[in-house]
Amino acid sequence: MLDPDRGLSLTIARVVQRLQGSSLHSQLERQARVSLHKPEIKLESLKEDIKDFLKTSGWEKKLQNAVYSELNVFPSPCHPAAPPEHIKEPLAYMRKAQGSWEKRILKSLNSMCTELNIPLAQKRPANEQKELLNKWNEMGTDEPDLSLFRPVYAPKDFLEVLMNLRNPNYENGEQPSFRNHLGLIQVPLKVKDIPELKEDFSELGLNIGQLGIDDSAQVPPEFFENEHVRVGQKVLAEQDSAAAQQYVRQGCPTALRADLWALILNISNQPEDILYYEQLKSNVIQHDLLVDSLIYKDVKLTASNDDYYFVFEDYLYQVLLCFSRDTSVLEHFAYSSATPPKSYIQGKLGMEEYAVFYPPNGVIPFHGFSMYVAPLCFLYHEPSKLYQIFREMYVRFFFRLHSISSHPSGIVSLCLLFETLLQTHLPQLFYHLREIGAQPLRISFKWMVRAFSGYLATDQLLLLWDRILGYNSLEILAVLAAAVFAFRAVNLMEVTSLAAAEAVLADLSTLKVMPLLQIFLFATVT
Repeated sequence: MLDPDRGLSLTIARVVQRLQGSSLHSQLERQARVSLHKPEIKLESLKEDIKDFLKTSGWEKKLQNAVYSELNVFPSPCHPAAPPEHIKEPLAYMRKAQGSWEKRILKSLNSMCTELNIPLAQKRPANEQKELLNKWNEMGTDEPDLSLFRPVYAPKDFLEVLMNLRNPNYENGEQPSFRNHLGLIQVPLKVKDIPELKEDFSELGLNIGQLGIDDSAQVPPEFFENEHVRVGQKVLAEQDSAAAQQYVRQGCPTALRADLWALILNISNQPEDILYYEQLKSNVIQHDLLVDSLIYKDVKLTASNDDYYFVFEDYLYQVLLCFSRDTSVLEHFAYSSATPPKSYIQGKLGMEEYAVFYPPNGVIPFHGFSMYVAPLCFLYHEPSKLYQIFREMYVRFFFRLHSISSHPSGIVSLCLLFETLLQTHLPQLFYHLREIGAQPLRISFKWMVRAFSGYLATDQLLLLWDRILGYNSLEILAVLAAAVFAFRAVNLMEVTSLAAAEAVLADLSTLKVMPLLQIFLFATVT
């Protein structure tokens, strides 16, 4: 075990190192130099006077938010003797499974490349660059022939991989208590039970005011909403990320959500951020990547056919094409079980000095990937800010939904949590569905991989994502998935096939997220 004091000092050292290379560090230095010319700064108390100046001018708060953001994103430090791969994923069999899955994805991408005789990347001709620049804001009107392209993989392919995961430390003859788990996921990870979830999500309790609940026995909804808006405005005025994160656990008022999420994610859309976005846009204009066609195809197959999101087609292309070129996304691989794919310059295969990450951000899009961006388009209409919010949401949360790891917010743990909740608290339903060949996870997996985007009505989805940000955890996705099954349990007990079960759960657009979560967590007998 890592000594707590040693762990704290390692955390401080890492945060300092990260911030030293940031624009905030140079801005703080500049402000400190500017303050030297102020009459209230005295030489004999220079250090304290500069500290006071940074505090009163709001820079201390910006530094606190940056530190808080780092602590939220990066994992707790490992023991100094632990090898670097343990930071990415502590379990060797998970690392091996992720490596095998990545090879499959790359094989699929390379075979498509060979079949279609299309290079992974090429410079666009000058006339094509000019054409793309002119139609940048109306790319949705373009209808390239994508009939030969196919998604590299879909959620159901990923589920098949997760179903075959096994811990090799268990011999076939052993019968640990975990073998009582009758779901599709057969790995022994620790997941929370309802009492632990109640404690973690205590702000969702029946006696606490919530946005997204139409009526409450404790507080009239309009009174709670008015007071909640007033508190939210105060949180925004204070510009405190930690306070904002605590606040959104009870939901965000619609008018304040965009600013509160930006505050939690520490996104301020400074001039240098806008310039960075423009540089990414320039990279899209200049070079054509094979993954561009995969992005086009995915948007056409998903968001373009969605009643809520089809109007944002242009935004989705802009954000996702820029995202594929953003090398800063590579930083998240330090704490992700995944490894960015490499490509080699033609004729230099295997020579590391000629290797480049492909795509430049290291993330190969899959079927449904664009749905991570679509709901954010309701909140942000300025492309560079929309882009930054999505990128931060991805490197904090969404990457965990399509990589194999033992992290509590990873998709493997979410699947296991979902199945355990159902098997424990709705055993009759669980066994009935299992017996008719309709394992519940086969239905709910796609919901969780997409964080319910495209399945819930947008207002309900945003209330759900409020809580993901508020608790800095994706576990609520598994709880909601179980709550949906509980809500439709009577109908599901009557079905006799997987197709019939899927039909019962085909439309989630009328569901109210918060009542479902509250009833499942706080009205379930444990």
